[in-house]
Amino acid sequence: MTVKTVPAIVTEEGTHETIFNEEHLRNYLYEALKGFKDLDGQTFVEKVMNSVQSKDHITKQQITNEILLRGLENISVDEPDWTYVCAKVYLDQLYKEAAVNRGYSKSLKYGRYYELAKHLTQISIYSDQLLTYYDEQEFHELESVIEPERDQLFTYIGIRTLADRYLARDHEGHVFELPQERFMTIAMTLMIHEPNDKRLNLVKEAYWAMSNLYMTVATPTLSNAGKAHGQLSSCFIDTVDDSLQGIYDSNTDIANLSKNGGGIGVYLGKIRSHGSSIKGFKGVSSGVMPWMKQLNNTAVSVDQLGQRQGAIAVYLDVWHKDIHKFLDAKLNNGDERQRTHDLFTGVSLPDLFMEKVEARENWYLFDPHEVRDVMGYSLEDFYDEEDGAGSFRNRYEECVRHPDLSKEEVPAIEIMKRIMVSQLETGTPFMFYRDEVNRKNPNSHKGMIYSSNLCTEITQNQSPTTVEEQYTEDGKIIVTKSPGDFVVCNLSSINLGRAVPANVLERLIPIQVRMLDNVIDLNNIPVLQAQITNQNYRAVGLGTFGYHHLLALKGIRWESDEAVEFADELYERIAYLTIKASKDLAKEKGAYPYFEGSDWATGKYFTDRGYESTEWNDLLAEVQEHGVRNGYLMAVAPNSSTSLIAGSTASIDPIFKKFYSEEKKNYKIPVTAPDLSPKTFWLYKSAYDIDHMWTIKQNEARQKHIDQSISFNFYVKNNIKAKELLDLHLTAWKSKFKTTYYTRSTSSDIEDCESCAS
Repeated sequence: MTVKTVPAIVTEEGTHETIFNEEHLRNYLYEALKGFKDLDGQTFVEKVMNSVQSKDHITKQQITNEILLRGLENISVDEPDWTYVCAKVYLDQLYKEAAVNRGYSKSLKYGRYYELAKHLTQISIYSDQLLTYYDEQEFHELESVIEPERDQLFTYIGIRTLADRYLARDHEGHVFELPQERFMTIAMTLMIHEPNDKRLNLVKEAYWAMSNLYMTVATPTLSNAGKAHGQLSSCFIDTVDDSLQGIYDSNTDIANLSKNGGGIGVYLGKIRSHGSSIKGFKGVSSGVMPWMKQLNNTAVSVDQLGQRQGAIAVYLDVWHKDIHKFLDAKLNNGDERQRTHDLFTGVSLPDLFMEKVEARENWYLFDPHEVRDVMGYSLEDFYDEEDGAGSFRNRYEECVRHPDLSKEEVPAIEIMKRIMVSQLETGTPFMFYRDEVNRKNPNSHKGMIYSSNLCTEITQNQSPTTVEEQYTEDGKIIVTKSPGDFVVCNLSSINLGRAVPANVLERLIPIQVRMLDNVIDLNNIPVLQAQITNQNYRAVGLGTFGYHHLLALKGIRWESDEAVEFADELYERIAYLTIKASKDLAKEKGAYPYFEGSDWATGKYFTDRGYESTEWNDLLAEVQEHGVRNGYLMAVAPNSSTSLIAGSTASIDPIFKKFYSEEKKNYKIPVTAPDLSPKTFWLYKSAYDIDHMWTIKQNEARQKHIDQSISFNFYVKNNIKAKELLDLHLTAWKSKFKTTYYTRSTSSDIEDCESCAS
């Protein structure tokens, strides 16, 4: 007769042993399965029980891991809800860990919030601001608003991402803060300087918006709000001056921002080309490549708070003489001394170049330093004010005709081919359509836009910072600089897949815009010209994610006129509510300093976009009376991490696959498309199987309502013909895109399209 052994549960240190309680574990598993009738819970329970009972000794952590392992292996397109079962199990573990670390009963999900804030402030994880500005009674009132049940909204990948990367832990890595407390801490931080008589209500509104996953804040805000270290803005854009001092100063500024968690965009178009003159000595300049190598080293050596390598994108004009080397910089073959594998690249493209590509005509390359010397102006400082006409093409033709200006003639299509070869091999360069960007710049009265940021959604005025003089005074060295426009991106995104079905946009967007605006005043940016620019323009970037999720929920096919019309109507509504919210803030707190003379003030912003309804005309009148609080308002970011946390699809992109595994450092997590069901299944067609022209049409409809730009990815198969890729770029340009982001191509192993097979 075989005697069944009963496993013993031991502590992690093996110092204590208790008899395994089968009934207790079964009850726990059935509790986790409650509310999921469509899942095969019985088989799951038996698998877990058999695995646990087969061991002589097992720890509680090993039992939890076994439950998670069995749950995760069940996630599929047929049973996607296993992700919520796993999330419940993981949350239960998280609650218990926090209870042990904070010293309250394990039977409670959440402990006292005020005690948490005190402890984390004492050990310098939180800054002292929360305890300085909020008293104990206010903490208790806000604690009563916390809804632990909203933790059940997280998928497993969502809660794991939030817990691993964003929740506050002590210096040894022990978890203290729980998800709803992170949201409350962010809300309290962002509303800290609001008037006392309405501050708590604003905190509650911000908490409502985040805890219901109707919106997400940008990664730096999610990670750093309320904490003692790090800043709150997503990324920055610098314009490098053509001087040794300017280049090295920019590199120092970039290093300081990267250290504090910022992604960087850098415009290099003012730097003289290889072989240019320096102080009259001809042929001695080494061009932009050595400075790119320097930035590459900065990206590698100055990481973002120890969490990830620094991220820097560099942009160059397509007429710059160094464009060939620039386009080859990320390729895997060739001279390694000319390679910068850790930088991302972007090309600044005028309409005239795209016209020359389409007409198969020649293009001319110039040295920007020589253009300044010979012509008396900077070619990059001009753009075409109208379609097919304007100051850039006039100046460009002057440069072509000038006999004393050296130039290199090359077929425009050959440069475009090199762009596309690099895109298919490395995903970059990004495309920046400078004429359209500047034609639609609401603050053209104050400057020029040369390039975008790391994710191509930010388009704001730029200019280089220059050193005016250096002198000694009272034994100190004084350096005075003329600050340029150093762009700062303050981002936040609407979760369309939750907010639109819940019909909360009218309530959500005003609190979201206020949160973004408050980031500007709270942020401690270590580069002073960025701080000044931030205050002058008060620029924000309200964006969206979950677009494919929303289409699926509404039963709208991606490849349809209905989807295009829906994008047009949805983003016009979002634009209206965002501008209105900024106007209301301006009425309350004042317009941004550069409002007068802007397209917002003159009304040109509204007439250019054909906003002529009574509702829009009323808003225009109110904007002209009160101003807007923010000089730039909308930008659609990639949202890869935050969309995972919120359980939706990224940005405006179609899904990559209905089912895939998200790879983490030591493990993989199965993920399905959100709200996957027989109803939505066929509406989730893969990005690689969708006719991308429909994606372009939707983005054309969307872009006219976004004052900045959109992180728009091309998804192509690896066997795409050059003409097909060229057609996509030409169509995007003709559709008035401002930028495009990655060109993402498939591996050679292409799977059949499930959504096409029906």
